[in-house]
Amino acid sequence: MAQAPAAVLFDLDGTLVDSAPDLARATNRLLAEHGRPPVDYARLRSVVSKGGRAMLAVAFPDLDEAAREALLPVFLRYYGEGLALESVLFDGVDALLAGLDARGLRWGIVTNKPEGLARGVVDGFGWRTRCAVLVGGDTLPTRKPDPGTLLHACAALGIDAADALYVGDDLRDVQAARAAGMPCVAALWGYREDGDDPHRWEAEHVAAHAGDVLGLLP
Repeated sequence: MAQAPAAVLFDLDGTLVDSAPDLARATNRLLAEHGRPPVDYARLRSVVSKGGRAMLAVAFPDLDEAAREALLPVFLRYYGEGLALESVLFDGVDALLAGLDARGLRWGIVTNKPEGLARGVVDGFGWRTRCAVLVGGDTLPTRKPDPGTLLHACAALGIDAADALYVGDDLRDVQAARAAGMPCVAALWGYREDGDDPHRWEAEHVAAHAGDVLGLLP
């Protein structure tokens, strides 16, 4: 990058936090209530960044969309009862955030996870006073890949989208950033299904490890 960004924004699940274990527990609890066996963990993990609906599609492939939608509130409630029991930071994330703090760079989170759940995760990792802005998937009527949530975060920070940097592990993250006119980094350490190729997402940067993000900053 030619100059340091005014702020760095992150996706949450699959970018900062490996939340798959807690999400899998909620999914399997729901499956058990319906008399079904647990879902394959690796298959479920691959779609975590695509949200609860994608996970329910893996867990209940025989149900139609309307039936799975009816299960979503229960799934989210079960997940909300254990937001950070087994979730952990991805390798290098703690050092990355500490490095941003040391440089005096503000950082925040823009996620499609419902805002209340996202705040629970932020609190669980002790980030409440460090995270400069948090925008969830229900903060606005739209969510990624729509750029609105990224633009909303920038407005809250008082900066232009072009002066921020967004880091995410899903195609929708890159699509949202590009639509907002915001430089972005495709995170290779997150969740991906077979066939997903972040190198084809047209992100300005690709990072194999969280620590590599700091190396992109001048």
